[in-house]
Amino acid sequence: MKSVFRFAMLALVLVIVAMVSALTAMRFAIHGQEVAVPPLVGLAPAEAERAVAGLGLQISLERQYYSPQIPEGRIMSQLPLPGTKVRRGWLVRVAQSLGKMRVSIPDVTGQSEHAAELNIRRRGLDVASMAQVAEPGIPADQVLAQSPTANETQVAAPKISFLVSVAAEPQAFVMPSFVGQPLGSASRSLQDAGFRLGNVNVAVPVNSAADVGSSAAGNAPAAAATPAAQTGPPAQPTPASMRKSSPRCGRCSAWCERSLRR
Repeated sequence: MKSVFRFAMLALVLVIVAMVSALTAMRFAIHGQEVAVPPLVGLAPAEAERAVAGLGLQISLERQYYSPQIPEGRIMSQLPLPGTKVRRGWLVRVAQSLGKMRVSIPDVTGQSEHAAELNIRRRGLDVASMAQVAEPGIPADQVLAQSPTANETQVAAPKISFLVSVAAEPQAFVMPSFVGQPLGSASRSLQDAGFRLGNVNVAVPVNSAADVGSSAAGNAPAAAATPAAQTGPPAQPTPASMRKSSPRCGRCSAWCERSLRR
């Protein structure tokens, strides 16, 4: 029994030692490669690159701003800040100073988009962003506003944003269905929606199939009259009719009246 207890205690001690060793190794693996970011503000880009490269870091020059305090071409800001603990291979982002502002901001309002862009680029400025808006009564492709405004002195970056007008899209409506509704109800619905009722054409509906048959019968041509059937005893022949229908005698040219005498 004692041997089993000693074996369990030995196994527990070994497990604890292994966990402590793993945590220590992990801590050294993570924090052993960490370095402090050096201060780069005021350095030239080449000097800042050498300073971070010695610590196993990387540098990226991303933006340029006007600064009356930092000389032109020097680093004016950095991220992460100096003294921050980072792992080796971390990317340090910096911004470069353009010195004091020496270019006046032109007034490009009222110009076309292309003309305004050419105007600012020949002064060494860039287009920051461009927004579009549709205004009724204003021609398309016209600069309505700019930021910063003309001749502004407190400018951080050599970039200008535009607000350009575009052609307004034609107004469109969705026509509702009034099929089967009374004319008065449809007219009120149109007026409430801001529409104007146009010409109304009234169509005479066909009531029944009997009306169709009677109408067709009235328009059809009349059939030819047929003789009425004869009733009563047959009519007796008259001498005149017999004279007309009796044959001629072959001996003379007069009508044969022998049948009449008999």
